[in-house]
Amino acid sequence: MENLLRPLIVIGGSVLLTLVIGWATDLLLRKADERHGGTSLWGLLRRARVPYQLVLFAALLRGSYDQARLLTDFREGIGQLLTLLLIGSAAWLAVAIAGSIVEASYSRYASSRSERDPARVRRVRTQATLIMRVVAAVVGVMAVAAMLLTFPAMRAAGASLLASAGILGIVAGVAAQSTLSNLFAGLQIAFGDMVRIGDTVVVDGEWGTVEEITLTFLTVRTWDERRITMPVSYFTSKPFENWSRGTPQMTGTVYLQLDHSAPLEAMRARLQDILRGCPAWDGRAWDLCVTDSTPNTMEVRALVTAKDADDIWTVRVAVREQLLDWLVREHPYALPRVNTAEALLPPGVNGSGPARPAGAPAPRRAVEPHRGAERG
Repeated sequence: MENLLRPLIVIGGSVLLTLVIGWATDLLLRKADERHGGTSLWGLLRRARVPYQLVLFAALLRGSYDQARLLTDFREGIGQLLTLLLIGSAAWLAVAIAGSIVEASYSRYASSRSERDPARVRRVRTQATLIMRVVAAVVGVMAVAAMLLTFPAMRAAGASLLASAGILGIVAGVAAQSTLSNLFAGLQIAFGDMVRIGDTVVVDGEWGTVEEITLTFLTVRTWDERRITMPVSYFTSKPFENWSRGTPQMTGTVYLQLDHSAPLEAMRARLQDILRGCPAWDGRAWDLCVTDSTPNTMEVRALVTAKDADDIWTVRVAVREQLLDWLVREHPYALPRVNTAEALLPPGVNGSGPARPAGAPAPRRAVEPHRGAERG
């Protein structure tokens, strides 16, 4: 009977204590979240209740398993397994707590500055994301190292590993040169404010929005919802356009090829009416002028402004469509056309042929054959 009750008491007591302590901790966090509504930290910490309870269960069971006298032949193996579980769950808990603190800090910062300084908010968001990735990587490496050191064979090999660490470091540095360059480039992007999550960029002729930044690669979502994944070292070694750098306001142009008789003053008035009815236009500036001319057409440029890249595209499309529609309906003669009329000759030139010198005999005209002869 004792052989049955002892394991039940040890294992059941560990489970019961884990559930009770976990429930009490979650209750305290819930009350703290209700009391401190200005911060989301306490609510975010509640997400870590699973690794927290796992740490409690592994610690309680690891400390009391010898008293259970269960599977004594495998006691060392089970103890080793519980130790590995404790280390892994502790690493999970540390990452969860760090993530909650970083996310709560970013949320509080974003709520206070999102309207006044959106560019700085995107910068802090990028930094917070990369900091969390660094923390997770460091904690993961430390957890794996701690797990390996629990094995006696790994402890015995520690001296030889340390002795060869210098050579291995040189070899690893040469072999992982590109990876390390991307790693340092990611840190440079995070804290150098070169590009941020949410920025509108143009890379390799592709226009899109930065969707994700990691320590090694960066993802750009294009306007047609494609994803371009690029190494972060690209943004530290090659030029690229960042339309969100500084102020997001932009100036756009619309070019039209028209006939030389196009009514420019009427077009300027029509452009102003179009912009007044376009919500995407920010009202800063507009203009319409002739920028080039060819023998058949002239190039008319309409200049418009908007608060960001998305709105400038909307304004340009609206201006182009509505101006062309108005020209087709009201001034069709202003559209480009192929001139098939006879050219005006210089004065003194006979319209029936080229000019000839004075006193020269008139050219003979070809005699049209008699129609009867044609029929014969």
